[in-house]
Amino acid sequence: MVISNKPLRLILAAFVASLPIMSFANSEIDSTHVQNESAHEEKVISHETHGEDEHAAKDPKAKVDAFIDHHLQDSHDFVFFSDEKENKHYGFSLPVILIDGGLKIFSSSKLHHGEEVAEVDGNYYKLVHGKIYKTDAAGTINFDEHGHPSNVKPLDFSITKNVVSMLFVSVLLFLMFTGLARSYKKGPIPTGFGRVLEPLIIFIRDEIAVPNIGEKKYRKYMGYLLTVFFFVWLLNLLGMTPLGINVTGNIAITVCLAAFTFIITQFSANKDYWGHIFWMPGVPVPMKIILAPIEVLGTLTKPFALLIRLYANITAGHVVIMSLIAMIFVGKNLAADLPISLGLTLFISVIEVLVAFLQAFIFTMLSSLFIGMAVQDHDHAHHHEDETAII
Repeated sequence: MVISNKPLRLILAAFVASLPIMSFANSEIDSTHVQNESAHEEKVISHETHGEDEHAAKDPKAKVDAFIDHHLQDSHDFVFFSDEKENKHYGFSLPVILIDGGLKIFSSSKLHHGEEVAEVDGNYYKLVHGKIYKTDAAGTINFDEHGHPSNVKPLDFSITKNVVSMLFVSVLLFLMFTGLARSYKKGPIPTGFGRVLEPLIIFIRDEIAVPNIGEKKYRKYMGYLLTVFFFVWLLNLLGMTPLGINVTGNIAITVCLAAFTFIITQFSANKDYWGHIFWMPGVPVPMKIILAPIEVLGTLTKPFALLIRLYANITAGHVVIMSLIAMIFVGKNLAADLPISLGLTLFISVIEVLVAFLQAFIFTMLSSLFIGMAVQDHDHAHHHEDETAII
């Protein structure tokens, strides 16, 4: 059966072409919200430090930095656009869940983007730089010598923007794969969107799982590899939308993903794997004692490399795109800066679409490689020959 890919190409081309336009519109909208929040926070800080240079609040570069920082951070609400003159934000709030002498549940609208103090059961809370702190009725926030709030932070289990994004992608993955499974009941060839999923699944099986883990053991780990690949990929693509979601640019998320790979690797490892770590064959005994701690440390550096690779690449891409868009607002020559900024943003956005796939592929490939190293069977006769040769 021959399937025409012309409609898919047209849809993909239209999507890529619209990315910089959507990002530009989102930056203008969200920057107003960030400027309001940043200006309010600067007022609080300047009040606590007995007044500092007020020129920084009006500096366009400072506003751009504040916008980029806000884009990279998580949030307790979705803001689609803001009215700077009326000081109103249009979007929807998310539930705040705190543990502070008991369970405290309320809407983030009470915090009003850090501009108001939320009173819950006699306790007062205030939002500063995206984090919730305990305060008093006046909203007093104390700062240390480094300019960081020193108020007590309650244990925060809130449903933030990143959590909503992960839940959305999880439901989407469930619907995608259950739909693909149902389509196989009708015949050996999938129907509908399953035709798009099947080549990707076969690609992960034949190019990632089988070469790294082996034909005999790969099926046990296919579920995890498929999940982590599509989960990271869809989150990366979601981060390029005007919603301003930067899930994989949050190091806490990448730490959790790398931790899953680490746990699966260690609990799947066979005795040969542990033998090579604690008592490496074919190596003199004094060297075995020296190399054992290094090998143990190596088991920790592998997941660390996973989390830093994903976090750094995604964060860098967002910073570059936001900086290019900011050229329009910082530069005074709009006629010259607008075409350059849009052109560069389009170019980087196309690269970001590729990076979104590559980072999901690399994370999955390295995970399968680490798992394969832990479960592979070693040739003991070969190692015995090597040890004899060394002696």
